[in-house]
Amino acid sequence: QVQLVESGGGLVQPGASLILSCAASGRDFDAWAMGWFRQAPGKEREFVAIVNWSGEDTLYADSVKGRFTISRVNGANTMHLQMNNVKPEDTAVYYCAADPRAGGPYIRAVARGRQSMGHWGQGTLVTVSS
Repeated sequence: QVQLVESGGGLVQPGASLILSCAASGRDFDAWAMGWFRQAPGKEREFVAIVNWSGEDTLYADSVKGRFTISRVNGANTMHLQMNNVKPEDTAVYYCAADPRAGGPYIRAVARGRQSMGHWGQGTLVTVSS
């Protein structure tokens, strides 16, 4: 059974940095795409970032480009989201997601909202406030 567990959320001040982690179990995820999504209060869930199976191909939402970095540690079934210069509008529940489809066309379709990911974690809350 696939299980994704997020950690690292919390309360941070604007301009600070934060690292979210996703621990995956139940499969060998080295060949899977993995991604981060978020849902702010009163809003729909939105795409944040995605990485292909090798970690070499990454895509970001325009709102986080240049501030967030997605990475993965193959062999350890772990993914991270480095969040720098966070803003109040980054406040949301952040979800880890994974899918065995991992090629370039698939991750691009996910980034554009044309494909979904099959497995999800329970989320971790990030609150950006002074």
